[in-house]
Amino acid sequence: MNAKRKFENTDELVLLPLGGTGEIGMNCYCYGAGPASTREWLMVDLGVKFGDERDPGIDVILPDVGFIAKNRKRFSGLVITHAHEDHIGAVARLWPQLKCEVHCTAFAAELLKLKFIEHGIDDMVPVKIHKPGVPFTMGPFDLEFISVTHSIPESCALLIETPHGRVLHSGDWKIDRTPMLGAGFDEKRFREIGDLGVDVLVCDSTNVMREGLSPSEKDVAATLTDIVAHAKGRIAVTTFASHVERISCAVKAARSAGREVVIAGRAMRNTIEAARKCGYLKDAGAFLDEDAFGYLPRDKIMLLCTGSQGEPRAAIARIGEDNHPNIALEEGDLVIFSARTIPGNEKEVGAVQNNLATLGVDILTADDALVHSSGHPRQGELELFYQYLRPRVLVPMHGEPRHLRAHANFAKSKGIKETLILEDMKIARLCPGVPEIIDEAPGGRLHLDGKLIVDAVDGPAKFRRKLSFAGIVFLTVVINDKGELAEDIILIADGIPEGMEDDLAEAAEKAYENMPRGKRKDDGNVEEVIRTIVRRECDNIWGKKPVCKVVVVRV
Repeated sequence: MNAKRKFENTDELVLLPLGGTGEIGMNCYCYGAGPASTREWLMVDLGVKFGDERDPGIDVILPDVGFIAKNRKRFSGLVITHAHEDHIGAVARLWPQLKCEVHCTAFAAELLKLKFIEHGIDDMVPVKIHKPGVPFTMGPFDLEFISVTHSIPESCALLIETPHGRVLHSGDWKIDRTPMLGAGFDEKRFREIGDLGVDVLVCDSTNVMREGLSPSEKDVAATLTDIVAHAKGRIAVTTFASHVERISCAVKAARSAGREVVIAGRAMRNTIEAARKCGYLKDAGAFLDEDAFGYLPRDKIMLLCTGSQGEPRAAIARIGEDNHPNIALEEGDLVIFSARTIPGNEKEVGAVQNNLATLGVDILTADDALVHSSGHPRQGELELFYQYLRPRVLVPMHGEPRHLRAHANFAKSKGIKETLILEDMKIARLCPGVPEIIDEAPGGRLHLDGKLIVDAVDGPAKFRRKLSFAGIVFLTVVINDKGELAEDIILIADGIPEGMEDDLAEAAEKAYENMPRGKRKDDGNVEEVIRTIVRRECDNIWGKKPVCKVVVVRV
């Protein structure tokens, strides 16, 4: 779209998602206020999503914040709604591009501090801590955190007020009227905001396809207490490392049954440490180290560990493979998967559970008992939220395309006339007037490849995808000063069926011998002819075309 568009001088409030629309994870939403030529920007959340088999070797995917970095002189800063990885996981890695203030609650600040220390920038990042209900200002944006219930402490919605309009950015939330930890869902404040008038609600879509209301954490706690009370062997509970409320419930269940608690997993230990600094888990008592696990009676121990999403290096995965250095489970022990399997992780979780089953371990999931409740709103909670806020416009976020579309349709069925479905990198005018997409920003996504941040489209994962499909063939062609082969072509293949190498090398030599002498002088021409013939011969024999690399050496 032409930068000198008709909206260039329009005083407006816009939304640019850099991640989080069309996917679950990598949340990053940028609000802009003012005309395009002088627009001031605010970023809400800066998270990651996790790679899968489509991107070999890539564990983490990050949003590309280059557009905001280029406009840093008109960038007011970053606000964090809560401390889940899909909302804070990219902050430490991408902050050097942004060099901005980070505004958050105390608990999020504690977890961010650990990340900043790890990346050696803890003395560089200015962090501003805010309490829910206390307004603060960033550039042209008047802001306020509002307490919500979610699966991590101090989760907040964000009220954004500008001269152009009022937006409620929901963050991740559900309505839990009997939470076991934290400030609770501030229904009174949401009703007050609704009375003021909400132009746009930008809202979590994760569970829009589920009817009814989410179970309370109190109900999950009761189920865990009952299961632990009747268990005979060892118990392991695997959940999200950040789920302090679930950790608290599991610990209380263990204590009531006379069990000690062992913690496995650095991420869980870090979360517990941060929670205690912020006043949570005061009554949890002392936790034991991993090496105590094998010395206690089987009916006197509970393990709290990471790996509920099938992460291969996490504690429960290593236990399932029977190669954890300090912890082992056996027939009659019980593992409780106290977490929802995130879409895309089904294979990995299934593999861990199968390994545990092979050891004779009993497995309990949310399909078997109420051992987990999602932190996201179902249809009943969404309808209540609409009633509190009475927004003029609904913009669904935090969901795959099917979630966003379902959310827009659901909102319309409940009386919200205007909805807008966005995609990452699209710029939408929210206010004034009818919301619509008006522009597009450059960008996309980045891969964390080992220790390096690389391009997601043309980076190493693109080449690895080809390798994983059909392998690779290397050929070295040595040519003397007469333009003849000085020795047999050297061929090395990996990832192709055995027994093909001789046929491929013979095809390469014939291709060279059939080349006119004039064309043999051009290395690039030699490489391309041999590469084409070898791939074609491989296709004839095998039905696949591997990656083919040809090196010409002249002697």
